[in-house]
Amino acid sequence: MRSSATSILRVAGLWSRDDSSDILASMALDVLSLLNKTGALLQGHFRLSSGLHSPNYVQCALLLQQPRNAKALGEALANRIKTMRGEKVVAPALGGLVIGYVVAEALDVPMVFTERKDGEMTLRRGFRIAQGERVVIVEDVVTTGKSTRETAKVIASHGGLVFGFASILNRSGKANPFDAPYESLLEMALETWEESDCPLCRSGVEIHSPGSRYSAKSA
Repeated sequence: MRSSATSILRVAGLWSRDDSSDILASMALDVLSLLNKTGALLQGHFRLSSGLHSPNYVQCALLLQQPRNAKALGEALANRIKTMRGEKVVAPALGGLVIGYVVAEALDVPMVFTERKDGEMTLRRGFRIAQGERVVIVEDVVTTGKSTRETAKVIASHGGLVFGFASILNRSGKANPFDAPYESLLEMALETWEESDCPLCRSGVEIHSPGSRYSAKSA
């Protein structure tokens, strides 16, 4: 399995060491390069799922659309969080679905997801979290962490224990914006503003809302 993943990264130009004895431990995965190659770094005027405005948007759907990329990212992130000893991965829909699944696959644990119903984050579709079950929450991007914290509350309401958080990208501006261990593959300091302070709004630049929380409103 490791030799296959190593070949993937070599083909993609993301493997930088001759010693391939431990692909995951080496962390040679160049996430920033992969973001650029997949066209996932967008520029313009965006409303993030957090409600903040930004001249930049990371469209992780583009980053993850190739299964080989999703698998490599999932294995790298799983390697970062395996010491959390999670018994289940929980991912907030929609953004966390793909990365949550591949991380769970790499850890060989079940994965379920939370989703919004009438604006409230909830656990549906027959998914269950056992009393005292150790959970790791996996997201694609963390900015304010609102969806992630809402998911943590859902887990707690079902009796689960959140032992850690993880995401591909950390846009929060903090090394750890949560109250439990947190790991990411890349920290990105991209500018954000509250709507009332947004210079692009004042300049009349058209805004786009690619995040799932606001996409219906902007469609």
